Amino acid sequence: MRPSGRQLNEMRDVSIETNVTKHAEGSCLIKMGDTHVLCTASLEARVPPFIKGSGLGWVTAEYGMLPRSTSSRMRREATAGKQGGRTVEIQRLIGRSLRAGVDRVALGERQITVDCDVIQADGGTRCASITGGWVALRLAVNALMKAGDVKTDPLISPVAAVSCGIYAGQPVLDLDYPEDSEAGVDGNFIMLGNGQMIETQMSAEGSTYSRDQMNQLIDLAEKGVAELVAAQEAATA
Repeated sequence: MRPSGRQLNEMRDVSIETNVTKHAEGSCLIKMGDTHVLCTASLEARVPPFIKGSGLGWVTAEYGMLPRSTSSRMRREATAGKQGGRTVEIQRLIGRSLRAGVDRVALGERQITVDCDVIQADGGTRCASITGGWVALRLAVNALMKAGDVKTDPLISPVAAVSCGIYAGQPVLDLDYPEDSEAGVDGNFIMLGNGQMIETQMSAEGSTYSRDQMNQLIDLAEKGVAELVAAQEAATA
């Protein structure tokens, strides 16, 4: 029995509210159970120096957790003068995951920055950030298309992510914090809407896993991502 009472292949409740901020070209508040992330997408008529003049667009991301997104207050990274290694790793993951679903030629020489701010954390914050980040990106691109600034849709596929793991000896979908903290194996699976994989992060946390178990987790991830993509498309329809 899972702590939440969910079935082994059951997602947490997912909701995506769009246009939640006034100024961003795209924004949403994604809730995956008790993990809540505010995602905004900002358009800029510039690109990083390393691709300037190439005609290619760029999508990047920043990630952060608010001080009371967890059970005890975390110090703001700005007060420490630098980002922690976990933060840097996650925002790079978000950026490269979202770029996998973008035709950068069609985007043109402009940058979209996706900001993901965790308001409340209960496991799976990077997966919620990627999933919500794509919604914010979709809305920002819609604004570009409406204004006639791009000729063809640069988004080739939705991008979504979900966590899976081995908890109490069983493969489970969409880990919340009580499961994540006790899982023998956990992984994050990032996929395109058609099921093609972008990135898989799997590690043993005190136990090992078999090839069969890995395949079971991938099957669960495909199911979860399909449900998340449906939620994304409903939110942006």
